[in-house]
Amino acid sequence: MALSESDYLALLVHRGWLNHEQVASILPELKAGEALDELLAGVLGWEAVKVARLRRTEAGRIFEVPGFEMLGELGSGGTAEVFRCREKKTGEVMALKVLQQGPAGHALTKAAFVREAKLLARLEHPGIVKGFGVARAGEVYFSKMEVIPGRTLLEVLDDGEPLDEGAALTIILTVAEALAYMAGLGLVHRDVKPGNIMWTEEGEVKLIDLGFAAGAGEASAADSAVGTAEYLSPEQARGGAAADLRSDIYSLGVTLFQLVIGRLPFEGSDNEEVLRKQVMDSLSSPELKGRGLSPHLHYFIEKMMAKDAEVRHQSWKQLIEDIRQQLAGRESLDYEGQVRDERGKRGGRGFRR
Repeated sequence: MALSESDYLALLVHRGWLNHEQVASILPELKAGEALDELLAGVLGWEAVKVARLRRTEAGRIFEVPGFEMLGELGSGGTAEVFRCREKKTGEVMALKVLQQGPAGHALTKAAFVREAKLLARLEHPGIVKGFGVARAGEVYFSKMEVIPGRTLLEVLDDGEPLDEGAALTIILTVAEALAYMAGLGLVHRDVKPGNIMWTEEGEVKLIDLGFAAGAGEASAADSAVGTAEYLSPEQARGGAAADLRSDIYSLGVTLFQLVIGRLPFEGSDNEEVLRKQVMDSLSSPELKGRGLSPHLHYFIEKMMAKDAEVRHQSWKQLIEDIRQQLAGRESLDYEGQVRDERGKRGGRGFRR
């Protein structure tokens, strides 16, 4: 069904092709009955090929990049959309991450998009999505990545499926190994969270978004916090903190908490309230004591989420060895067998590594 002119105009604004000043400049003629496409070309100076392409693709909502066939949409975020596509020349199926037009107009966002694509192309680790570079088709910027069939851990949690303790620790171990690899290259992730971790149909775990990754020691602006509010360490929440692997460890601790409890440790009505709680409030969760979870899990969460970065694990190697020992001990003691009935009652899910 074709869009009405008003809906199409609203879509052009929503997707960043028009700002409110430009709309105001053509609105009188539009109300007088002039054709929108003619106004875009005549008043705003758009080329005819651009006007036709945007009309054909509903302001870019329908994916269209030369050389690729769209097979379906995989997801979308604040700055980009991801499509499953087939490259016509090779027949290879891949994921294309397309920068939305509005963000593409912001130099910093565009630079971050290109930087992430180039970073993924040079990283080689089974726990990190593989990238194949960045390209541009006219005004459209896109990066090429491997397709990962599956769901993000956030989607798993949103479906009401908290994980059992052993599965959660196995996931945390896999992510920690990927982050350790990044740290070995002098990189800190800065946005570790369930929404950036995929669980594949084969039971693999992969980091999929490195948009906030930075060199170790790189500082953010003094009045800004980089990352997602609910997962920021206290030092990140205060703003101006240098990129530090111990902040990633904190965010991974929040992720572990959320995987086994099914909710975030600190919640609020807005980001400011959440950030305040990250800095000021102590960790408190009656669920940790009431669900048959082991003292070792309490230890990991409390240590990884310590307010003082000096109290947390000080290296990925330290954390990885700690988790491996715990998983080995659980297997030898058949801890899961002891609490299987409890897990069955609460519907916990298990993952394979």
